[in-house]
Order: sequence, then structure tokens, then C-alpha cells
Amino acid sequence: MDTGTHLVMGFTLGGLATLSPVVLNDPHLTNALLLTTIIGSQLPDSDTILKLRNNAKYLKHHRGITHSIPAVIGWTLALSIIMTLFNHRDHFGIFLFWSFIAVSVHVFVDLFNAYGTQALRPFSNRWIAFGIINTFDPFIFVLHLIGVPFVIFHFKAGPICILLYIFMVFYYAFRYRQKRIVIQTVYNKLPKAKHVYVSPSIKYTHYHIVASTDTHHYVGKIKQRNFTIHDEFKRIPLPVIEDVKAAFKDENVKSFLAFSPVYIWELIGHDDHKELRLIDLRYRTDTYYPFVAVVKFDYDHHIISSFTGWIFSEKKLQKKLKMD
Repeated sequence: MDTGTHLVMGFTLGGLATLSPVVLNDPHLTNALLLTTIIGSQLPDSDTILKLRNNAKYLKHHRGITHSIPAVIGWTLALSIIMTLFNHRDHFGIFLFWSFIAVSVHVFVDLFNAYGTQALRPFSNRWIAFGIINTFDPFIFVLHLIGVPFVIFHFKAGPICILLYIFMVFYYAFRYRQKRIVIQTVYNKLPKAKHVYVSPSIKYTHYHIVASTDTHHYVGKIKQRNFTIHDEFKRIPLPVIEDVKAAFKDENVKSFLAFSPVYIWELIGHDDHKELRLIDLRYRTDTYYPFVAVVKFDYDHHIISSFTGWIFSEKKLQKKLKMD
């Protein structure tokens, strides 16, 4: 989810904490737990600081180790110990419980969009992405935003927030059913499809689709259960040549490959250099595929520069390659 949604969910989790009589009857503890759930709901996204280093590090680690099982344990222990030291030293168990809830809920809801997380590390490095909810879902955001004033003013926060979470569970069930219908719609049109990648849009009736058969990738959209194919690409394996071997050792390419399950490639020759482009098919705009990895070579197979990330024009891409 986006930062704003995680924030308002931190408030409503703090509201849920007041369901305990021990918390409800202690205003100082109530405020301390609210601060705990707000901080805990943001901690897993602390890897955003990697953007200051470079895109490759950010893409490789965002929602990776910081959303893993060891990280959830680490965030929980660190936050609960700090909050206990600065507040009620005799309530460590309560802080431990709500720190764990806040961090775990953050990781859990991140599983439901198309980006996903590596939540099973260290047991598995597989990206888990259910593709049910858009990264920003207006309904979920507004639902929790409604609960914020009740939490801030301590007015029936517990009952209100538990009602909000019940609504959210039913909403997730509804969106899961919608995804099953979407996938069946794709198979009805492309019965030979082996893999279907679903990316929900901000509108719950609109989905970005990539369907792969043994021979082709099909990129399209579903609107109101109508499936339209926009692009068709023949599946061609990357050639085993020196340029490709060199590219696969590049940090930007390795980060792209770790994140992108479905892509096409282009090898473009210029007068003084060549470019290998890897293009993720899951993020099509009206005219462009913005998530790429690009490696620029000289004709002796040496890498001149490389880039991975979101780019929306050829001019900006070339500028990035010059900068790198």
C-alpha cells in the first residue's frame, strides 16, 4: 500500500488497542500505543532511503528483506523495547503485541497488490504478489480515514475501528472474487495462456493484463469485464552472446530480473555503441512501457553505462544513461 494508507491504518490499529480495558482506562498508555502502531505501520518501508543511493539498490531491496520474517521480528522487538523504556515499563507485553500487529499488518496488506513482497524470506526469495488491490485503493484509504477522528478524540474508537476492519475483510473478499472473474475472462479469450499477470488499477473495474502462452505475450486491459488486447509480442529467448553475458552481471539488470517476471528485450545497434533493453510488460501506459533496464555497450562488449527504473520518455532515458 502507499504511505498514506499505512499511516491511517496505524491510527485505526491504535483504535483497536483501546478494546482492552487496561488500555482504555489509561490515557497515557492509550496515546503511547497509538504512537506505537503509527510508527510500526511505517517501519517496513524504511528501505525507501535506498532511493538516495540508486534505483538498483532500491528495486532489489524494497519490500525485500525489510518485509521478511526476520525483519518483522526485529522491528517488533526494537519498537516495543523503545516504547516500553520511554513509557510503561510494566506493560512490555502490550507494546510487544501491538508492535507486532502494526508491523505484520503492513507486510500483510502489501502482499495484495501487484508489486508484492518477499515476506517468506529467508525460507524463500519468491515475490508474493496477489494482484488484488492497487497500491493506492481509495476505498481502503477513506475507510480508515473515517476512523482517524474517532481515535484522536477517544470517542468509541475500539468499536468503530473493529467495524472498519470487518468492512475491509469483506472488501478484500469482494476484490478476490473480482480477480477470479478477470482471470477467467482472459482464459476465455486466450485458452492457451499459461500465465496471467493481473495488475489492478485505481478503478476496481479496470485491470492491466499480461497473458503469456508458449509462443507469445499479450498485453491488454479489462474494463467492465471486456478484455481488449493492445500489444502482442513473440517470445524470443535472449541470445547467448557476450553482450548479454556481460549485462547479466550488471547490478541494474540483476535488480530488474529479480523483480520482473515477464518482459521482452531489444538489442539496438548505433554507430559507436549498442544498447540492450529489458522492458517489463506489466506497467503499460497508453503509449509506453515505463519500467525498464537498459545497458549501453561499446563494440568490445564493455559496459559504458546502465539504468533501471521508471522512465517515461526516450530523452529522459538517454539523460539517465549519460548521468550513470
